[in-house]
Amino acid sequence: MNRRHDIDALRVLAFGLLILYHLGMLYVGPADDWKFHLKSSYIGDWLEYPMLASSFWRMDLLFLISGMAVHFLRGRLTLPALAWKRTVRLLVPLLFGMAVVIPIQPYVQGVTDGLVEPGFGHFLLRYYTGGPWPAGAFDGWQFGVTWNHLWYLPYVWIYTLLLIVLLPALESSTGQRVIAAIHHLRGWPLLVLPALPLFAYNLLLAARFPQNHALFHDWYAHAGYATMFLYGYAIGTHQGLWQELARLRHRSLGIALFCFTTFVVLDRLGDLLGMSSWSASTHAAFHLCEHALHFVYMWSAIAAVLGWGHQYLNRPFRWLPYAREAVFPWYILHQSVLLAVAYWLIPLKLGPVLEPTLTLLGTVGGCAVLHEYVIRRTRWLRPLFGLDAVPRAASPSLSFTEQTQRA
Repeated sequence: MNRRHDIDALRVLAFGLLILYHLGMLYVGPADDWKFHLKSSYIGDWLEYPMLASSFWRMDLLFLISGMAVHFLRGRLTLPALAWKRTVRLLVPLLFGMAVVIPIQPYVQGVTDGLVEPGFGHFLLRYYTGGPWPAGAFDGWQFGVTWNHLWYLPYVWIYTLLLIVLLPALESSTGQRVIAAIHHLRGWPLLVLPALPLFAYNLLLAARFPQNHALFHDWYAHAGYATMFLYGYAIGTHQGLWQELARLRHRSLGIALFCFTTFVVLDRLGDLLGMSSWSASTHAAFHLCEHALHFVYMWSAIAAVLGWGHQYLNRPFRWLPYAREAVFPWYILHQSVLLAVAYWLIPLKLGPVLEPTLTLLGTVGGCAVLHEYVIRRTRWLRPLFGLDAVPRAASPSLSFTEQTQRA
């Protein structure tokens, strides 16, 4: 199987966008609507729409790419071997991250909010014994410990195991007909139909099960993310479907821009007109239209990313092998480094330009130094960050299938 450089590159870029998104969470307002573990004093309401523009599809794209990874691995491994490999790759870094990397996050949140006493060593002793904590001390205080941004790992693990259980059905004649129907989507149906189940989940589940990233009682998130994961498995490397996504890249980008622009106009219009005076039916119709735009935008944006990526990123960039190895350690590290840097910088009141600039540089520099000089050079530490204990020799024939074992 030829290496899919475009999918490698999209995975790297998607996790890079995650770093920028979490940086934005420090500064986006209104603060009551955009809660985060730590907030700067330089809040900008103008950041809300740029943040929404990526938040509507960013995690969905990552789950879709994770589903592709299972597709690529399926041809090389038995089902038990696949389940074991993904369990080790995902849960070992999760447990290590929760024990070693994550604790700085609840600490800075609790100290900043005045619910945790300063002193990181004392905090760790209490954290490792499960608290108890004052109500609201940090996100996940009810459980004593937290996985914060690493919630993505147990979700991918659960979806992988569920998909493995479903594989005999998916590989049956009936299942292959369903996947073939997806492969034969062309034109407008490819840009609209995959959004419909996601829109239906929103109507049926969103109000009853708000996203909590706690794994349990998170049925709305599971419905959407598991569907995207399944889409990724179904898309796989089907050449005809990828060629169609590339052919439609201008159209999908246009639909995405139109839908998001219309969403913003309607949202601002609702604020200006004062929706509290509207009738219940008008209010419901308005929100139904907004939600429909949200999900058509989400899928068309993902289709545009896949199409443009396949057209221009499917080549062996010199930076890609190193970035492919670095992406998982950077993902595990980035939010803890970000919050540690911000916790130190925010009290200095450096201004709305210098503070975020230094926070970003400190985050990128911290992740780069820890990955290059500590993680990748320490054999026993590498598996704790999702890497092979012994680095694989770079080879032009090494396929994306093999590389995604690190995902």
